[in-house]
Amino acid sequence: MSPYSLIRQNKSKAYLAMFLFVLIFTGFFYIIGRYFESSLSYLVLGLIISVASSITSYYYSDKIVLFTTGAKPTQKKDYFDFYTTTENLAMAAGLPMPKLYVLEDPSLNAFATGRDPNHAVVCATTGLLRNLDRSEIEAVISHELSHIKNYDILLSSLIAVLVGTLALVSDWVFRSFWWRDRNDDDGGRSPVAFFMFIIVLLITPIVATLIQLSISRKRELLADASGSLITRNPAALISALKKISLYPGIKTASTSTAHLFIANPFLDKRLSNWLSNLFSTHPPIDERIRLLRSM
Repeated sequence: MSPYSLIRQNKSKAYLAMFLFVLIFTGFFYIIGRYFESSLSYLVLGLIISVASSITSYYYSDKIVLFTTGAKPTQKKDYFDFYTTTENLAMAAGLPMPKLYVLEDPSLNAFATGRDPNHAVVCATTGLLRNLDRSEIEAVISHELSHIKNYDILLSSLIAVLVGTLALVSDWVFRSFWWRDRNDDDGGRSPVAFFMFIIVLLITPIVATLIQLSISRKRELLADASGSLITRNPAALISALKKISLYPGIKTASTSTAHLFIANPFLDKRLSNWLSNLFSTHPPIDERIRLLRSM
């Protein structure tokens, strides 16, 4: 697959993700409406919220992601290696210089966000910038620039906002259901509608997780390879990934933004490998290192 066909595929998948989100979200509200005997009103409400959320996520997903993670803009004088390596690698990759942000966190991680190369952001944790040497920082940045060049950021940023919206609304409805007025009379409501209501509430977070898993793993492996081609130094990325895997997760990361990071921000070394990787949005670090060594 050529880089151009990959970019076209990512753009198409981004628009498909928006369409599916509107469909799932509207259907979710319709079933809720069936239970509360107001199907049409809830369907229209779900349609309005989902369309507005899709448009907002397309144009402002980067700002939403940066706000939820607590990242702050940075300059050359603050983190010289971060700025200059990004500047050099962007020129080498034929990309505009992305905006740079820093996340105050001792963990080692980084992510890219935005809708296209002209509206791209690269963010790194302070732990990563303080604990990696220049060649390792260069390897991590080249990985993130590959996400930008391949338009992975468009799809990933959209999914981060849309999945977050879906999970948030599902949780809100679930809590409202259990804490509603105890004197409310449910006797006239259909048992079938009640069953569908409960099933949808339980399934929606699982669907959101599956969407994330479907878009993340292969793209991380491709960004590893593409980034290493930019630097011509896969050994530096191997070294960076080894160090990253030794540190705990990020405090401000959420389930909706986990797939954006270069490594799983929830990785817990106390868990066995198979368990920690079962629902991970990233391929295992060992697998990534093995593939990089084969380059």
